[in-house]
Amino acid sequence: MIWRPQTTRSKVMVALASIVATLIVTLLVINFSTGEKQITQEIPRLYSAADPQFQRSMGIMLGPQIVEGNKVEALLNGDQIFPAMLKAIRGAKETINFETYIYWSEEIGLEFAEALSERARAGVKVHLLIDWVGSAKMDDKDLDQMRKAGVEVRYYHPLRWYNLARINNRTHRKLLVVDGRVGFTGGVGIAGQWTGNAQDPDHWRDSHFRAEGPVVAQMQAVLIDNWTKTTGKVLHGATYFPPLSKVGNSRAQVFSSSPSGGSESMHLMYLMAITAAEHDIQISASYFVPDEMTRNALIDAMKRGVRLQIILPGKNMDAEAVRSSSRGMWGDLLKAGAEISEYQPTMYHCKVMIVDKLLVSVGSTNFDDRSFQLNDESNLNIYDADFAQAQVTTFERDLKSAKRITYEQWLNRPLKEKAWEKVASWLGPLL
Repeated sequence: MIWRPQTTRSKVMVALASIVATLIVTLLVINFSTGEKQITQEIPRLYSAADPQFQRSMGIMLGPQIVEGNKVEALLNGDQIFPAMLKAIRGAKETINFETYIYWSEEIGLEFAEALSERARAGVKVHLLIDWVGSAKMDDKDLDQMRKAGVEVRYYHPLRWYNLARINNRTHRKLLVVDGRVGFTGGVGIAGQWTGNAQDPDHWRDSHFRAEGPVVAQMQAVLIDNWTKTTGKVLHGATYFPPLSKVGNSRAQVFSSSPSGGSESMHLMYLMAITAAEHDIQISASYFVPDEMTRNALIDAMKRGVRLQIILPGKNMDAEAVRSSSRGMWGDLLKAGAEISEYQPTMYHCKVMIVDKLLVSVGSTNFDDRSFQLNDESNLNIYDADFAQAQVTTFERDLKSAKRITYEQWLNRPLKEKAWEKVASWLGPLL
């Protein structure tokens, strides 16, 4: 072979390829990092979840004030969730604010579109913020019909040349606030798999929560913050933030996080709750890929006698790589005494943590780096022993449909599974 010097054209092509490769690597680094200093120090245990200092720390040091006088209702699966949401929308008199990750043009999506459009035509101010990635299966014609009816529809972080550095920052929040008085949050998206009653693999098991009382103002503030960032418009006044009376006995607060500010706050909230646990922790998680610090906090809790129970998706899983990455890190947890079970009937999409039958944290946040560092998330924390006990009852009912995985079973899993788990673990931070 005779070596020939590169032509000018080939040199230019090589240079361009090098520039493109550098840009891609740079964008990947930017997109998978928050720019904030991450939590690296262990959190000393100074009090239990029952100690008044726990709520003071959660409400003053970490997040918004814990407010009294709220009423929170748990809704199970689409058959309860969607009728409640649609009833609230159809009864709206002044404003509807809705932020969601998944919104698809399916029967349930069109039902929501019709309800939102009808209220907009009636003079209600309707604002819909949908994630650009999560709404990929939403037809433009359906969005245009809502816009023609008067619904203000915006995409969160659509693909543009000027926001490539933020393309991996998605809004994963699920927030609906009607008239500033009724709020909904939890795990559901607007798509067919969330309809029904978890009766088969095509209909998922999930929980959503309806709230009334002063905490709804915090839900509204979180939602409007992203609307303002997206549109530059500030929504305020009595139609969005009316006076809210006490309607129940629950103390509550809304946690939020975003890479653009406070991405570590949600992570720290979970860590402090785990560290404060004295008796038991129940976790319902659709995607469970906790970092080393979270795993250590859970193991430390078990060492001091805390019972840890976790329900995760089983064979019916929409992201098998996530499941494999998760299973690969169960060893130390199982060895320390964690009771890990996989839900069998269908995809398990719940996102609930119960601590000492006192605190229930619900919302959009998963136990993984994407939720703790990359996504915009929000959680509703409820401090109410009666409400927590009801959630424990729901957890125990789900447990009856789950298969317990022992440490011995985990050790003896096939080599093929172990190999794939190893590969998936390298991708863990990206999943």
